Amino acid sequence: MGKDKYQDVNDKELLQRFWQTQNNEWLGILLQRYTLLLLGVCMKYLKDENDARDCVQQVFLKVIQEAGKYKIDYFKSWLYMVAKNQCLTILRDKKGKGLIELNDTNSQVTEDADVLSDAGSLTVSDEMLQEALQDLNEEQYKCVTLFYLKKKSYQEISENTGYPMLKVKSHIQNGKRNLKLSIQKK
Repeated sequence: MGKDKYQDVNDKELLQRFWQTQNNEWLGILLQRYTLLLLGVCMKYLKDENDARDCVQQVFLKVIQEAGKYKIDYFKSWLYMVAKNQCLTILRDKKGKGLIELNDTNSQVTEDADVLSDAGSLTVSDEMLQEALQDLNEEQYKCVTLFYLKKKSYQEISENTGYPMLKVKSHIQNGKRNLKLSIQKK
């Protein structure tokens, strides 16, 4: 299955063939089409060519694992979101500086201080953060907790909560802003 042989077959048709046969070669053709796009997205976020190349490989693996689970209407858009989420996860995990440790009832989790302060220098106690989290509405609390504390992707949060992807993003953004305001008041 060479690239040239299928250049006239659109993404939707290739996805249909994949879903019907569960043959990863169809995904391979799609991924080959968008490898440069993926590398560009990863470079934009990670700013390092080696990290970007590693991220592209991680995205390939994630697509192979996840593509059969979802109804994907626009592969290119979906792929972009997978790549963006992977980059954000890598950046979040890399940011060892400015981490605040929180005591969850059962485990210790980490929280990026930049969530709470544009300057990244705001010191927040566990108690203060827990109080601020309680000030959020239910949707914001769920989304912020899953994204920042449990390190879930937008897609995973959408699946866990049943909220549409755009709502998840909105709840996270608004929750982050409300957390910051609540902590500044205290």
